[in-house]
Amino acid sequence: QVQLVESGGGLVQAGGSLRLSCRWSGVWDLNNPLAWFRKAPGGEREFVALHRYRGGPRAYGDAVKGRFTISRDDAVNTVYLQMDGLKSEDTAVYYCAAATRLFARTRDEFDYWGQGTQVTVSS
Repeated sequence: QVQLVESGGGLVQAGGSLRLSCRWSGVWDLNNPLAWFRKAPGGEREFVALHRYRGGPRAYGDAVKGRFTISRDDAVNTVYLQMDGLKSEDTAVYYCAAATRLFARTRDEFDYWGQGTQVTVSS
């Protein structure tokens, strides 16, 4: 079992920045990917960013490319999401997720989820 706990959400003005953190615990293969998803009110849970194994490739959703950066520090069991140039449409609950499959990419392919952290961007 893997437990994930997000932190760092809050209220920020448009154009500002936030850094989300997600710490994991439990037994889990570090070669597998970690990701961030988000769910806006009335919307589906959408892909934000993914980081494969340490030092491996990253991927981003079209809506956040060039503004958000995912990183992971396996030494402290933490994955981060640096969010710059925030917009009102970034308002959502942000979830981190861990997969047990090496090439997981979509929401349904991630096995473990955190409880989420709210990000609210005021315009």
